[in-house]
Amino acid sequence: MCAMHPEQEPNRAAASGPSNDQGAAGEDSALKRAEASAGKTVLTPEEIRRALSRIAHEILERTHGGEGVVLLGIPTRGVHLARRLAARMAEFEGVPVPYGSLDVTMHRDDLRLRPARALQRTEVPPAGVDGKTVVLVDDVLFSGRTVRAALDALNDIGRPRAVQLAVLVDRGHRELPIRADYVGKNLPTAYREMVRVLLTEIDGEDSVLLGERAR
Repeated sequence: MCAMHPEQEPNRAAASGPSNDQGAAGEDSALKRAEASAGKTVLTPEEIRRALSRIAHEILERTHGGEGVVLLGIPTRGVHLARRLAARMAEFEGVPVPYGSLDVTMHRDDLRLRPARALQRTEVPPAGVDGKTVVLVDDVLFSGRTVRAALDALNDIGRPRAVQLAVLVDRGHRELPIRADYVGKNLPTAYREMVRVLLTEIDGEDSVLLGERAR
């Protein structure tokens, strides 16, 4: 039997699989692919907190301390944002701010194209919206069609004195003449990109991610 020379051992190891350096490189590459799939972080938890605090201050300034203001969040994440804004406004001004939710499902203009939709909750504060300044709250403003549906839904439940719009992110690409009054972050995007808003109440963390739309 022929004995193998000790110097041949490294060659056999190299032939059997990647080196430690190659394995680490592979792990780094896999991590980068995972990060690319999840999206790039464009708002951190602290930046979201600051953005909401700024919006709360702006609403108070433009409505004389929140007089007659009602916040209505558009499900799903808009409802949680409205609740956070109400809490901050109450903290800053020392008075409670009524808030609720407004389901827009039956007013969407794509309902006949995608009819299988779950209805969300509409919850209006006891004092209603008649004669109030209603601030609609949503996470992302894109085409403007969801906001148009919200205006129609609002018309079904009362007649506000004025209607304003607050969004965490305005990503552009409007298809209707709709503009937000309060914006946490203006985010230029390509149409093919997707903006994902994560909130602790639903997703277990606060973050806004920008990534490629799934093909």
